[in-house]
Amino acid sequence: MNFVRSLTLRQLQIFVVAARHLSYARAAEELHLTPPAVSMQLKQLEDNVGLPLFERLGRGVALTEAGEMLVHHALRVLGEIKDAEARLKGLLGAEAGQLSVGLVSTAKYFMPKLLARFAQDNPGIDVQFSVGNRATLLQKLQDNALDLAVMGRIPTEIDAHAEPMASHPYVLIAPPDHPLRGQPAFDLQELRHETFLLREEGSGSRRVAEEMFKHHLFAPARTISMGSNETIKQAVMAGLGISLLSLHTLPLELKTGALCMLDVVGLPIERTWYVVHMNSKRLLPSGEKFRTFLLENAGELLAGYRQH
Repeated sequence: MNFVRSLTLRQLQIFVVAARHLSYARAAEELHLTPPAVSMQLKQLEDNVGLPLFERLGRGVALTEAGEMLVHHALRVLGEIKDAEARLKGLLGAEAGQLSVGLVSTAKYFMPKLLARFAQDNPGIDVQFSVGNRATLLQKLQDNALDLAVMGRIPTEIDAHAEPMASHPYVLIAPPDHPLRGQPAFDLQELRHETFLLREEGSGSRRVAEEMFKHHLFAPARTISMGSNETIKQAVMAGLGISLLSLHTLPLELKTGALCMLDVVGLPIERTWYVVHMNSKRLLPSGEKFRTFLLENAGELLAGYRQH
């Protein structure tokens, strides 16, 4: 096993894309190759490694233990190559560049607006967003697959630098015909017979809801877990229950009256949005520019959501 002599960057690139899609055909489509070409390159990589990297599962493939291990190293290698290319371009005074930004799912509701503002003044900088849960973003930061990430909690699990970007309020939402709509400052215990719709275990929104229950010594009659903010909003509209959600996911529904906020004592719950990068990551000028832009503009944009 001699990687320096046998591995190629192209093999690592194909491997990373195939590992992301878990499909040779989709990897071939993204890379503008034929599936047999992808298969051949991955077979050569497996021969060089001396271990299988993928295993067949029905019509698809899954990473083996060796594949899981190699993919993180491959991401870091390709990330370093990308950084080197960008820094060399920077020495030439290039204004263009690529920037990879990871978002937790709730942030996807407002980040496109910020990107549109940024792109108007910086047309040469290509900002690429990817959405994932907190654990995925932390791993991608460690793998050098992301330059920056936007999330709702300081990541103490990794050696990262987090800066407060904007206030992040959580509110209790209900269907517009809820009997307590419009009642001022009532106690959460008034909702003890309600069904609470919660995000999945491990999500930031669920953590905030569970902290609210604990703070108010409150036990809901029933809880139902759902995998996305959109599913919860539709379920609340349908009368299935009520939910604690980020205000930043709700501007359209509150403006149109499809949902309403309940005025519970202690709400809204104020949290904070953070922009994060690894301490070991030296941001390029494009990354520094986008980070500064977020810190200077996100608060003003998101403050407007409180007006609905």
